[in-house]
Amino acid sequence: MRFRTIMPDVILIEPRVFADERGFFLESYQKQRFTETGISFDFVQDNHSKSEQGVLRGLHYQIQQPQGKLVRVIAGEIFDVAVDIRKSSPFFGKWVGDYLSAENKKILWVPAGFAHGFLVTSPTAEVLYKATDYYAPQWERSIAWNDPTINIDWPTKGISPILSPKDKTGKLLEEAEVFE
Repeated sequence: MRFRTIMPDVILIEPRVFADERGFFLESYQKQRFTETGISFDFVQDNHSKSEQGVLRGLHYQIQQPQGKLVRVIAGEIFDVAVDIRKSSPFFGKWVGDYLSAENKKILWVPAGFAHGFLVTSPTAEVLYKATDYYAPQWERSIAWNDPTINIDWPTKGISPILSPKDKTGKLLEEAEVFE
């Protein structure tokens, strides 16, 4: 089952889960079904991160070799965000977000041309994501997680997020390199 978000290019997927007293089974990726959903890309890299509660990663993107990302959580919970940074888009500078967790098993498709970030809302979280292009650190960019023009409603509950040195120096959207 899939849902388009308020941004037609960002897709939230709620996979069909087969559960019984033994546990559960789901297809986290199946090329034919995802192609029917509008996600018809060749994935070249799988990434896995683990973070503690309060860690905020993002907002990341690659200005060249842009990556589409298929994001899911296998332990814990995150608030996952995609920001449209395509100047030609009617959604430029807008964001969409949702909770992804091991419990709800939702998957978020974040296409190339979007900045991506997430905040860990559980004691720890493990995030897996498939990428459509290879990591290229020379092209990686970061937009400030708290950019006032984007105005993401992060569920920080009054705490300051834990940021990497790179994320502490993220640029404001108006200063950032973006896509045409």
